[in-house]
Amino acid sequence: MAATPIITPDAAAQPGAPTSYRFALTALTSLFFMWGFITCLNDILIPYLKLLFDLNYTQAMLIQFCFFSAYFVVSVPAGMLVSRIGYKSGIVTGLLIAGAGCLLFLPAAQMHVYAMFLFALFVLASGITILQVAANPYVSVMGKPETASSRLTMTQAFNSLGTTVAPFFGAWLIFGGMNAPEPVPGAVTESTVQVPYLILAASLIVLAVIFAWLKLPAMGKKDPAEALPLGGKAWQQRHLVLGAIGIFVYVGAEVGIGSFLAIYLSQPEIGGMTTAAASHYISWYFGGAMVGRFIGAAVMQKLNPGRVLAFNAIMAVLLLAITILSSGKLAMWSLLLVGLCNSIMFPTIFSLAIQGLKQYTSQGSGILCLAIVGGAILPLLQGMLADQIGVQLAFVLPLVCYLYIAFYGLKGCIPQTPAVTKE
Repeated sequence: MAATPIITPDAAAQPGAPTSYRFALTALTSLFFMWGFITCLNDILIPYLKLLFDLNYTQAMLIQFCFFSAYFVVSVPAGMLVSRIGYKSGIVTGLLIAGAGCLLFLPAAQMHVYAMFLFALFVLASGITILQVAANPYVSVMGKPETASSRLTMTQAFNSLGTTVAPFFGAWLIFGGMNAPEPVPGAVTESTVQVPYLILAASLIVLAVIFAWLKLPAMGKKDPAEALPLGGKAWQQRHLVLGAIGIFVYVGAEVGIGSFLAIYLSQPEIGGMTTAAASHYISWYFGGAMVGRFIGAAVMQKLNPGRVLAFNAIMAVLLLAITILSSGKLAMWSLLLVGLCNSIMFPTIFSLAIQGLKQYTSQGSGILCLAIVGGAILPLLQGMLADQIGVQLAFVLPLVCYLYIAFYGLKGCIPQTPAVTKE
């Protein structure tokens, strides 16, 4: 999944703070793993619920719509809440709400109502949104400001680890393992999805209890209106606004491809495998992003980030073109390799978009966080396309998204107005 946004550290929390935060950072790392794991599990849930309720592609993509719309709806209230109660209490609140969302899968399965599953996903995602709003800046302030990015990169590597292992866990518990026979509509039961989400609910609630008990630094309380992304001079920066569009289309493309992977690879002319076997290959997609993140971090120390972004986007366009125009293993592996291209996109777009914002950096970060709603809207549009022209041709939508990202890396990221100055 997309890496989470880098929030400017709360400078007021630095003076007099302890010099070692190793234990606290170790504890926070578990959160990054957990929400990466949960987010990626949606890609297993989509083919499962599609079979359970005999959905078309548009209806199936409502799973991602309800999940990622929480980022747009809840981000601003979550920021205001965390500003009032602090980072630690925000983490505990987010974990409990996410746990409640997982527990809602039990009555949803009992009632056999698709809308209840969607509501459970929205509640779950709301908790994760609060968790991200609290945990990202918390990691930033635990140490020297100049090393904040490296700390976030380290913790976000565990986010990628969560997205890589989740497909194995999900395919095993939901579909019965890689060698399980292909399920058919009517043979899939609601009880299958209860076990993994019951385990997740227990894990989240235990984590909430642990974090409530841990002696962590008290940080994060400030004026709730300080960084509201609702107006102000940050919106006057062209490269920020274009960057927000870049985040919108990137998250939409990444989520859309991941959402269709198991369905696409199980088609006879592509992978010719069962949905359970195809679900395991989602790990290759997100594992490529994890590996590429380490490669990209080294490469961008030597090369211009905008050009690296454009190169990766162009490679993604070429791979998607091959996927659309070919079949068999070539179409399959060209799509999976797009994950490698995704690796550096989110953090690079993010950092290019907030350059030169100075005192408006927090507001700019909020704007970019709202743009994650692309993960809700674009997969739904891709589902509509798939219903009209087929799954394979529907990949033209993420292809167009990557063309925009290439433009942003080459031209759009260059500030057209003077950098923000102190008033």
